[in-house]
Parts: sequence; structure tokens; C-alpha cells
Amino acid sequence: MLRRRLDNGLDVILAPDDGSPTVSTWVWYRVGSVNEHPGITGVSHWVEHMMFQGSPHFRKGQIDRAIFSIGGASNAFTDNDFTAYFATVPRSHWDVPLRVESDRMVSARMRSLDANREREIIQSEREGNENRPEFRVEEELHALAFRHHPYRWDPLGFAHDMATMPTSAVQEYYHRFYGPRNAVLVLAGGFSVPAAWEQIRRRFGTIPSTGAPTRVRSREPPIRGARRAELSGPGSTSLVEIGWPAPSIDGKKAAAVMMLDQVLGGETSLFAPQPFWSRSSEHPNSRLYRRLVRTGLAVRASSDYRPRLYPGLFTVEAQAAPTVSISQVEEALRSEVRRLARTGPTAAEWADARATVARGAQISYEGSTRSGFRLGFFGVQGSLDREPALLRHLLRVRREEARELAGSLFRDDAGVTVRYLAEGAGAA
Repeated sequence: MLRRRLDNGLDVILAPDDGSPTVSTWVWYRVGSVNEHPGITGVSHWVEHMMFQGSPHFRKGQIDRAIFSIGGASNAFTDNDFTAYFATVPRSHWDVPLRVESDRMVSARMRSLDANREREIIQSEREGNENRPEFRVEEELHALAFRHHPYRWDPLGFAHDMATMPTSAVQEYYHRFYGPRNAVLVLAGGFSVPAAWEQIRRRFGTIPSTGAPTRVRSREPPIRGARRAELSGPGSTSLVEIGWPAPSIDGKKAAAVMMLDQVLGGETSLFAPQPFWSRSSEHPNSRLYRRLVRTGLAVRASSDYRPRLYPGLFTVEAQAAPTVSISQVEEALRSEVRRLARTGPTAAEWADARATVARGAQISYEGSTRSGFRLGFFGVQGSLDREPALLRHLLRVRREEARELAGSLFRDDAGVTVRYLAEGAGAA
């Protein structure tokens, strides 16, 4: 692997693999919903959509066609801390995504007419999510937990902001934050380093050194006293989610919190089988699954801790079985985290957790797309050394250390709880 920086500030990571039949190109921008403010929430995601509307050498619709026509696949996603664009193509066409990404880095077409069309698409996307109880609960949970920090809102933004934000805000946001100084370019897979480096210098090296700093100075004060909310709406079963303040990825306790997530939910997001940044799945051997799903209290139960640039949340959630009250489910969740804080993980649980993390680390770089994701994810945080260091810390966490941390983390007076009462539930 090779890491270099162009004179304009673009961070470049090259990870060649002679045996790979594909090349995955990623461009990560150090900007996400955490860089928004009320009035323009959702603008990062809106800019993501606009990046596919064309550029000087690719008219509208040609960006996707340029990738699909050579047998490739491409997509993008907006997170709280970053926005990422990727394309994975056959190795014989490795230079096509470079042409696309260099063309739209600072010259994407941001016409108001196209922006208003995308506004409607994004509003429909949000309305679709609002029909999902899980989305409503998650959104309410963060609004309760964060009163000052911009983790308060979802990357989709507030509905009112998306309806009233002028398209000029999208253009201004793009021109302010997009540029080489805020970007990390990753190539992973079957390519020649000299040829790739020559193309990168030629296509990206002449781009002006733009991109405003994105560091957020706002800090969330401690939660003093439990916070609760209750929602209701259509559905056949109710659900509950509980969250507690958790450290950032560079926090000293982040590794131990990830191990708690592994024990409770059966997976820790950074060292798990799924290739991308997503909410943890359910695992039949996890503590929450055994306690709530196998006993018939819930139809699903999981935990989630995604370490971020700033302190975030550790959450547990469960969806009640049709004839079980949501109060029973909530109490079972609380009982299980209290038990973990009181007695800690068992020796068998700890051995299984460590083995699962180690196995996840081994397969996390399988394929060029996974490799590009991981290198870019840690690259936007400044140091590729963070991943091996984090893995070492994970495997060195002691059971007693995890028990003590659970006691300080899962406090009733520092938790945030949101219930969703399904109007069609059989028991409430």
C-alpha cells in the first residue's frame, strides 16, 4: 500500500492487488451532516444527489452510463461525518472512474432546475423512511440525546429544511466544502501503481486547492437525568430503543465499548462481515437475542455502536412479539445490560467475541470494494494506523475492564429511551 499527497492537498491511497479482476475507486469527502446547521439540514445528502447530474465532460445521465457500460457498479452515501462515492469496474477499465471523479470534484453541474427535481426525490425518500417506525424512533432518539451537537439530526435532514432551503444553499455548500483539501482518493485492486499515479497527477493535480475546514467545535454536555419519548403510529408490533452517550473512535474506551457491542448484539460494526457502514444485524448467539428473541419476548433484538469522529451513542433496541407489552420488552433490555454491568461477560462469551472480531478483521479486505471502503474510512480520519491499533486494543480488552465500563456506560440517569406504540399491536 502507498499513501501520497498532491500539492493541492488531495490525499491518495493506492492498494494494488495483482490477483484482483477489478479495481474499486473511492473518493471520500470530509463533510457530512455534522457540518450542517438548522436551516440547511440535509444539504450534504442533497449535494450527493447533485454529483450525478453531470459535469464538464459528462452530461446528465452519462456518469452512471460510463460505469455501467463497462460492466461496473457505482453508488454513493452520506453519513454524519463524511460523504463517499465509489465505482468498482473490471481492471481493464480502471481509469474510467478517475475521469468521472476528477471531472466532478469541483465542477459538478449544480443547476437550480436539476436541484429542485432532486429535492422532490429526496423528499420522497424521507417520506418513505417516515413510514418506517425504526426511522422515526432513531430520529427521535438522537433529537433527545443531542441538544447542541449536530449529530442531533439525520443525514436526510429535517423535512421543513428540505422544503424551504433555497437551491443556492446547495451550490454554496458544494463550492465551500468540496475540493482536494477535504478529499481522500482510494484505488484498490488490479492496477499498475506507476500508471495510476501518472493518471492521478494528470487528472487531479491541476484542480485548485479548495475545501474549507470541517472540524466541529460544538460539544454535547453530559445527560443529567433520564430522557424519554413515546411515539405511535401504524404497525402490528411495538418497539423500543435505548441509547447512552459513547466515546468517539479516538476515545480511550472505544475498543472496550466495541467489545460490549459484540457481546450484547453479536457484532461490532467496524469488524463485521458486512462490507459497508450499516446498522448491526441480528445474531442468534448474542446475549440480547438469547434473552429476548429465544424466550418469545421479541421478534428481533440488537445493539449498535458505530464509533464516530465525535462522541455518539451506544444503543440497544427490540421489537416486541405480537402478544407482549412494550414495557416487558424494555425491562428485559434493561435487565440484560444491568446484568452485564454486574457480572460482566462469561468466559465463553468473551472467547467467542474475540474470535468473531479476529475473523471479521481477516475478511474485511476481501475484494477491491471492501478494501477501498476500509482504507477510505480510516483515511478520512487522518491515520491508516488507527485500524491495526484499534484491533490490537480490541483483542487486549479484559473481561473485568468490560464489566467496569458497562457499569459506567449503562446508567439509568444518563440514558435516552424512545418507545413506538404500534396502533395495531395485540397487547399494549
